[in-house]
Amino acid sequence: MKKLSLLVLGLAFACNSSQKTVAEAPKPVADPIPYAETITQDNLKEHLFTYASDEFEGRETGTPGQKKAVEYLKAQYESMGIPPAQSNGDYFQKVPLEMSKVPEGSLTINDKAFELGEDVLTFSQAKGNYDNIVYVGYGIEDGDYSDYTGVDVTGKFVLIKAGEPVGDNGVYEITGNMEKSVWSNASEAIGKKRDIAKEKGAIGVLYYDMLTFPRFQGYFQFMKNNNSGRVQLASDKSDDVLIYLNEDAAKTLKSDIEEDNVPKPITADIKMDITSGNDQIDSENVVAFLKGSEKPDEYVVISSHLDHIGITNGGEINNGADDDGSGTVALLEIAQAFKKAADAGNGPKRSLVFLHVTGEEKGLLGSRYYTDVDPVFPLENTVVDLNIDMIGRIDPNYKGARNYLYLIGSDKLSTELHKLSEEVNKKYSNIEFDYTYNDENDPNRFYYRSDHYNFAKNNIPIIFYFNGTHADYHRPSDTPDKINYDLLENRTRLIFHTAWEIANRPSRLLVDKAAD
Repeated sequence: MKKLSLLVLGLAFACNSSQKTVAEAPKPVADPIPYAETITQDNLKEHLFTYASDEFEGRETGTPGQKKAVEYLKAQYESMGIPPAQSNGDYFQKVPLEMSKVPEGSLTINDKAFELGEDVLTFSQAKGNYDNIVYVGYGIEDGDYSDYTGVDVTGKFVLIKAGEPVGDNGVYEITGNMEKSVWSNASEAIGKKRDIAKEKGAIGVLYYDMLTFPRFQGYFQFMKNNNSGRVQLASDKSDDVLIYLNEDAAKTLKSDIEEDNVPKPITADIKMDITSGNDQIDSENVVAFLKGSEKPDEYVVISSHLDHIGITNGGEINNGADDDGSGTVALLEIAQAFKKAADAGNGPKRSLVFLHVTGEEKGLLGSRYYTDVDPVFPLENTVVDLNIDMIGRIDPNYKGARNYLYLIGSDKLSTELHKLSEEVNKKYSNIEFDYTYNDENDPNRFYYRSDHYNFAKNNIPIIFYFNGTHADYHRPSDTPDKINYDLLENRTRLIFHTAWEIANRPSRLLVDKAAD
């Protein structure tokens, strides 16, 4: 009997062990195709003809049209039964913004007057007389290289020129080879150089960049002609002064600025009498959320920007159907597909964050607020950002078949993400991926020009989905009747499948490359 009892007890333990193993086995991932097929041309079209209608007045940040846009998004998530992401139960993440009015006033260098908006540019107030300027060459401090060695810039203006040091043999001093570094990227370098100057104690920067000056000048004139100003995060407000100089102004201050790279004090007489003012702007991101079933504390973000550029000075409405109405309605359809899966018991293993950001057209402000100021969910637990910005049209310069999509950034931080993206496309969509704009040397610098970048700079892998520009880009003619809805459907389904794979894979994406 003892032997029999032990045998029965052993069998009982074996059965319990087996049952426990079965209970702990991960649930198999469901087939995503039925849910992807709920993303349809008709649904996308219905959303977009509302969202990019004249009623929304171009959705410019802080305007009544943008308020209508966020209310529309809120209503859609409520109707789908997808809850808000914030713990306070609000879909709206307030993004405090300020508009710096176009400055007015004058600036003279060595008794020579320079016209604001023509010869010199600034977007902030600048007042005072200064006779001791410090020239710091390229204004770079990187590793063993520093343009601040031997000079004291505390309480002074510094004069900086664009670019980075390169030898006669074509070797760049920072990289040690023929490749340029981030210091040659104007979009990044200006801010980085300004920040270094501030850390060193400088009270302002005089910046010479002959190539990008016309771009900032166009921006300045647009704001002046439209009685607008530069919009920024309220938290960015500071007393820092950044003044862009054209060639005449820069060489009046230092005639050999292009040839001389040696930091040194400059004796000059500069008089600044430039005034400005700030207005408060009320705006918000819209953030909805589906909680993961197995890994709820890991987050897959899918983003698009909800704003556009509003009404022209002549009263025409910029509807922004492609930019970024197409990304916005795609995000709504993706969210609904995931919700249908969740309702069927096949919800994502990781949490999904549906992020509609404001102020993209003003400088990626809503996404920067989310990443840099007030992340709703921890960035260290954010697995990826899939950013959708213009996916409804065809680039007239594209030479291949119409079933294409530009992909940017998939390989910048995670080899796994790039491989997964390619495999998902091959399995489900067969879209022709074009990586033209992923090239580090592409002059358009699209990698730095949409909301994904604020995630990428925080070492979060990203993919930017983009159809390229066209003649209607940032014009009143970007209307919903010009969208290719079959392409929009296929592209949206691709992004859904990619998010599905990332949300349900056993391990989070490996970040094996570092952000610049």
